[in-house]
Amino acid sequence: MATFGSAIRLWLGMLLIAVIAVLASVLIGGGDSTVAASWQGLVSSMDTPMHSIIWELRLPRSIAAYGVGGLLAMSGCLMQILVRNPLADPYTLGLSGGASVGALGAMLGGLGAVLIAAGAASGALLACLAVFVLGHRDLLSRQRAAQREDSTDLILIGVMLASGFGAIVSMMLVLAPDKNLRGMLFWMMGDLSGAANPLLPVGSLLLGVLCVVPLGRQLNLLGRGEESASALGVRPNVVKSAIFVIASLATAVAVTTAGTVGFVGLVVPHALRRVIGNDQRVLIPACAIGGGIVVVVADTISRIVADPIQLPVGAVMAVIGVPTFMFLLVKRR
Repeated sequence: MATFGSAIRLWLGMLLIAVIAVLASVLIGGGDSTVAASWQGLVSSMDTPMHSIIWELRLPRSIAAYGVGGLLAMSGCLMQILVRNPLADPYTLGLSGGASVGALGAMLGGLGAVLIAAGAASGALLACLAVFVLGHRDLLSRQRAAQREDSTDLILIGVMLASGFGAIVSMMLVLAPDKNLRGMLFWMMGDLSGAANPLLPVGSLLLGVLCVVPLGRQLNLLGRGEESASALGVRPNVVKSAIFVIASLATAVAVTTAGTVGFVGLVVPHALRRVIGNDQRVLIPACAIGGGIVVVVADTISRIVADPIQLPVGAVMAVIGVPTFMFLLVKRR
């Protein structure tokens, strides 16, 4: 278990890497822009085209990417504690499917970006509410003889909801006119090109960390089993309900901002757990920082690797995440 001083040093070191990653993402661009020209646009107060590109496009997008990655990684870490399954991630409970139905429905209706985001948020929260209502006996029960049953039930509920939402999404894509189809596919694969306001994901990330960190000791005890946690003064059902709500809301904000960006909530907690251990008081803030770094790097790659075409950040994240996760599994064995 890490000491407080070593945890602070770890977080500060990761924050320094995060600042460097965001700065590099802002300075590196496609086309004919150079790093020197981008730096001049960043530090200059003159109203030039590069100044507008940096401050109105690249910087908000990079900060939003950081917030989305942090939310997904933190949510993945919490989901793995909630269902006691290392394969859990923010989309385990069908939240991305609900968000996809809401967002694609708004696109089919020809609505604007604000209403599309509102549709995604509504769909994700509706899925969250459905899982909570269907699984409330598991989340709020006093004690169960088999502790793994409630986790399995939650996963099954999420899988069934995801399958149902997936069928609805497929029908929407078949019925969509050609002019809307490209935007709908990009949203489903993860797209940060429309993330003009980074305040929501970054503010939600900060609020989520502040809410979760005080629960670190309870989460450590809960990971050892509900009976042991109860004997040491922890109320498992209350803690599980709290982390379910926090993880669900964090995922809803991330999906609303960037669409479906997979593997962040699965790979980042696994990788950091191997490096710094399983002390949730240290691991969860580290996931919030590390997830942001990973998505910022993936978004930078998506902008420059096929310039002038911008790839979906979710697709780039999958290309990075699959071999990384396989490597972690092989090395673990």
